[in-house]
Amino acid sequence: MSTSEQGVNNQSFELPAVPLTLEGSAVLHQMFRFRWSQWHAKSTEDRARITAQAQAALVKMEAAGSAMFSMFGHKGDVLFIHFRNDFEALNQAQLTLNQLELLSYLEPAVSYLSVVELGLYESTIKLYRGLISAGVEAHSPEWNETIEEALNRQREAMHVRLFPQIPEGRYVSFYPMDRRRGEEKNWYTLPIEERQRQMDLHGKIGRRYAGKVQQIISGSIGLDDWEWGVDLFSDDPVIFKKLIYEMRFDEVSGVFSNFGAFYVGLRCGARELSTFLEGKTPKALPKTRPAPTGRPVRP
Repeated sequence: MSTSEQGVNNQSFELPAVPLTLEGSAVLHQMFRFRWSQWHAKSTEDRARITAQAQAALVKMEAAGSAMFSMFGHKGDVLFIHFRNDFEALNQAQLTLNQLELLSYLEPAVSYLSVVELGLYESTIKLYRGLISAGVEAHSPEWNETIEEALNRQREAMHVRLFPQIPEGRYVSFYPMDRRRGEEKNWYTLPIEERQRQMDLHGKIGRRYAGKVQQIISGSIGLDDWEWGVDLFSDDPVIFKKLIYEMRFDEVSGVFSNFGAFYVGLRCGARELSTFLEGKTPKALPKTRPAPTGRPVRP
């Protein structure tokens, strides 16, 4: 038996640290405060004209992958979420919104840029082990070619999850998060097998909420101030509390995660814009898609 074979059998070899990921839709969250006093100072005719212009534009933007939410609390009044196939289209969504006269009454509060991401811990480890077992040198041309072929197959299989429609949940909870990189607890110094083990246990909690919560994770390393953004959609906002509280007892969240601010909003369809601008709670959107069967929720 060769030395390399002995290493494989004893699993003593060291796997590359970085798990593979798949990227899909470009995502932008925009939070605004509404200048209500200035809005109310406008004439009834001006408000109607501005509303009609904005509503017509938002109907088109909804069809392209945008959604508006009426926010809770002091962090903002309006949240726009945009999903687009690439970053150029995402930039166009922002510019289109900027052209609306209604934007004169919206003061930017927070924004967040990211890209839909699917982590592949389990399949990464299997692929790395297979390549090492075959004697392929890590990061060699053969290694890179094999990995790219595997990723292309995964991209085709996961296309719907990589380029999702914004779920129809009545409520959204968005928050950014990091994995800890401190002196005592550092996620990135753990072996990849240990990270995969913890993520698998972490996902089992989320599976208990399948059908109640729909989650979209987006990666933001190098794009914004945190490492990931998490969107949770549900028809019951109390589910957000129950899920995230239960996650606190999990090792990944309780030991290795930091969380930013939470932003919660209630869906306001484009055709309900006038209702919102009249100071009334928008009506719920009619359901047009089947309820999600759910994927493991892993904030």
